[in-house]
Amino acid sequence: MRGSLSAYFAGDTGLFDDMAGLAGDLDVALLPVGGWGPRLPDDHLNPLTAAKALALLRPRVAVPIHWGTLYPPWLPPLLNSKFGTWPAAFARYAAHLAPGVEIRALEPGETTLVEAAARV
Repeated sequence: MRGSLSAYFAGDTGLFDDMAGLAGDLDVALLPVGGWGPRLPDDHLNPLTAAKALALLRPRVAVPIHWGTLYPPWLPPLLNSKFGTWPAAFARYAAHLAPGVEIRALEPGETTLVEAAARV
Protein backbone atom coordinates (compact mmCIF):
# COMPACT_ATOMS: atom_id res chain seq x y z
CA MET A 1 0.00 0.00 0.00
CA ARG A 2 1.27 3.49 -0.78
CA GLY A 3 0.76 6.26 1.77
CA SER A 4 0.37 9.99 1.38
CA LEU A 5 3.42 12.16 1.72
CA SER A 6 3.48 14.31 4.83
CA ALA A 7 5.66 17.40 4.73
CA TYR A 8 6.54 20.34 6.94
CA PHE A 9 7.62 23.58 5.27
CA ALA A 10 8.99 26.00 7.83
CA GLY A 11 9.03 29.15 5.73
CA ASP A 12 10.71 32.05 7.52
CA THR A 13 10.48 31.09 11.16
CA GLY A 14 12.54 30.63 14.26
CA LEU A 15 12.72 27.67 16.58
CA PHE A 16 9.63 27.24 18.76
CA ASP A 17 8.75 24.58 21.34
CA ASP A 18 5.43 23.68 19.73
CA MET A 19 7.32 22.18 16.80
CA ALA A 20 7.34 18.98 18.85
CA GLY A 21 3.56 18.89 18.51
CA LEU A 22 3.96 18.66 14.74
CA ALA A 23 6.07 15.50 15.00
CA GLY A 24 4.58 12.18 14.14
CA ASP A 25 4.68 10.61 10.73
CA LEU A 26 6.53 13.38 8.89
CA ASP A 27 8.16 12.17 5.71
CA VAL A 28 10.07 15.36 4.94
CA ALA A 29 10.87 18.70 6.56
CA LEU A 30 12.01 21.66 4.47
CA LEU A 31 13.94 23.88 6.84
CA PRO A 32 15.61 27.21 6.12
CA VAL A 33 19.25 27.30 7.21
CA GLY A 34 20.23 30.76 6.07
CA GLY A 35 19.13 33.99 4.52
CA TRP A 36 20.36 36.65 2.18
CA GLY A 37 22.22 38.90 4.60
CA PRO A 38 25.38 38.56 6.66
CA ARG A 39 23.32 38.00 9.85
CA LEU A 40 20.02 36.27 10.50
CA PRO A 41 17.46 37.69 12.90
CA ASP A 42 16.54 35.57 15.92
CA ASP A 43 13.18 34.73 14.37
CA HIS A 44 14.85 32.83 11.49
CA LEU A 45 16.40 29.37 11.60
CA ASN A 46 20.15 29.01 11.08
CA PRO A 47 22.12 25.75 10.71
CA LEU A 48 22.15 25.05 14.46
CA THR A 49 18.57 26.01 15.26
CA ALA A 50 17.33 24.14 12.18
CA ALA A 51 19.08 21.01 13.49
CA LYS A 52 17.42 21.59 16.87
CA ALA A 53 14.09 21.81 15.02
CA LEU A 54 14.81 18.37 13.52
CA ALA A 55 15.11 16.90 17.00
CA LEU A 56 11.61 18.23 17.71
CA LEU A 57 9.98 17.40 14.37
CA ARG A 58 11.61 13.99 13.78
CA PRO A 59 10.97 13.69 10.01
CA ARG A 60 12.44 10.81 7.98
CA VAL A 61 14.16 13.24 5.56
CA ALA A 62 15.23 16.86 5.91
CA VAL A 63 16.15 19.27 3.13
CA PRO A 64 17.94 22.51 4.06
CA ILE A 65 16.49 25.41 2.09
CA HIS A 66 16.64 29.22 1.87
CA TRP A 67 20.32 29.55 1.15
CA GLY A 68 22.41 30.19 -1.94
CA THR A 69 19.64 31.42 -4.23
CA LEU A 70 19.91 35.18 -3.72
CA TYR A 71 23.05 37.18 -3.24
CA PRO A 72 22.40 40.92 -3.04
CA PRO A 73 24.95 42.82 -5.14
CA TRP A 74 25.55 45.39 -2.38
CA LEU A 75 27.10 42.77 -0.04
CA PRO A 76 30.86 42.18 -0.17
CA PRO A 77 31.80 39.21 -2.43
CA LEU A 78 33.59 37.41 0.42
CA LEU A 79 30.29 36.85 2.22
CA ASN A 80 29.05 34.75 -0.68
CA SER A 81 31.40 31.91 0.31
CA LYS A 82 29.77 31.82 3.77
CA PHE A 83 26.33 31.15 2.28
CA GLY A 84 27.49 27.92 0.67
CA THR A 85 28.67 26.50 4.00
CA TRP A 86 25.25 26.58 5.69
CA PRO A 87 23.90 23.23 4.38
CA ALA A 88 27.06 21.38 5.42
CA ALA A 89 26.99 23.00 8.87
CA PHE A 90 23.33 22.00 9.20
CA ALA A 91 24.18 18.40 8.26
CA ARG A 92 26.96 18.28 10.89
CA TYR A 93 24.68 19.63 13.63
CA ALA A 94 21.86 17.31 12.55
CA ALA A 95 24.14 14.27 12.75
CA HIS A 96 24.53 14.97 16.48
CA LEU A 97 21.10 16.36 17.39
CA ALA A 98 18.84 14.24 15.15
CA PRO A 99 20.93 11.24 14.05
CA GLY A 100 17.99 9.25 12.67
CA VAL A 101 17.06 11.89 10.09
CA GLU A 102 18.39 11.57 6.53
CA ILE A 103 19.78 14.92 5.36
CA ARG A 104 19.60 15.78 1.68
CA ALA A 105 21.59 18.95 1.07
CA LEU A 106 20.78 19.92 -2.51
CA GLU A 107 22.55 22.42 -4.74
CA PRO A 108 20.37 25.32 -5.95
CA GLY A 109 18.13 23.94 -8.70
CA GLU A 110 18.79 20.29 -7.80
CA THR A 111 15.81 18.02 -7.11
CA THR A 112 15.20 14.93 -5.01
CA LEU A 113 12.41 12.40 -4.69
CA VAL A 114 11.02 11.57 -1.27
CA GLU A 115 8.87 8.46 -1.15
CA ALA A 116 5.92 8.47 1.21
CA ALA A 117 6.20 6.01 4.06
CA ALA A 118 3.72 3.17 3.97
CA ARG A 119 1.09 3.84 6.61
CA VAL A 120 -1.39 1.36 7.96
